[in-house]
Amino acid sequence: MAGHHPVKPSEKAADLRPDFRHVTEWVFDLDNTLYRADSGLFARIDARMTEFVAKFLNTDKDAARAVQKSLYREHGTTLNGLIKLHGMDPEPYLDFVHQIDLSDLKPDGALAFAIERLPGRRHVFTNGCARHAQRILDRQGLSHLFESIWDIRTLGFVPKPDAAAYRTILAHGGFAPGAAAMFDDIARNLVEAHALGMTTVWLNTDSAWARQGPEFPVASAGHIDHETGDLTHFLGAIRI
Repeated sequence: MAGHHPVKPSEKAADLRPDFRHVTEWVFDLDNTLYRADSGLFARIDARMTEFVAKFLNTDKDAARAVQKSLYREHGTTLNGLIKLHGMDPEPYLDFVHQIDLSDLKPDGALAFAIERLPGRRHVFTNGCARHAQRILDRQGLSHLFESIWDIRTLGFVPKPDAAAYRTILAHGGFAPGAAAMFDDIARNLVEAHALGMTTVWLNTDSAWARQGPEFPVASAGHIDHETGDLTHFLGAIRI
């Protein structure tokens, strides 16, 4: 046809989807990341943290709440602060705070499909405990998709965002950070991941939990490669 010029491959529109074709290791935070932050689950854990601190320090709920949040800010987790300042055995704490009702957490087929299509290995990286993570994954129908659960015990009770926590998971996973993508709802937890060379994805939930905790490190736009408010949609839209 006169005037018709076939479009060359090089002239086709660029694929603007986030490019994750280099990623073979997929590292996910658990709480408020692999389940919705507005589900109310973490509020239950938070309330049990306060209850435990009140009993452990023999104080009232308001005072315990203030101590709980102070320890979180200064030591990365309430548990880490109780261990450092009071020499507390962590196991009773981990057992107690994670004894929450999960009956309203349902299988998430869409998320399962989005995770299953990811090439390579998938891991959970949490400041919580493995038993809690396993319960969550079981309820959502995600257990079979994850190779590893790296919990606070794996980390030697040195939590995110401490740099040592990230070095620990790299040693356990046996992979280079440049091959990994890390997903977390707390932006400061991505600072060290980015510094090491991981591709970082911030799940921006606008939840109160994400705004609490240590003041440092301070996350900036430079530490966050990608941002989303919907993990399932994001995973379904990336280039792999």
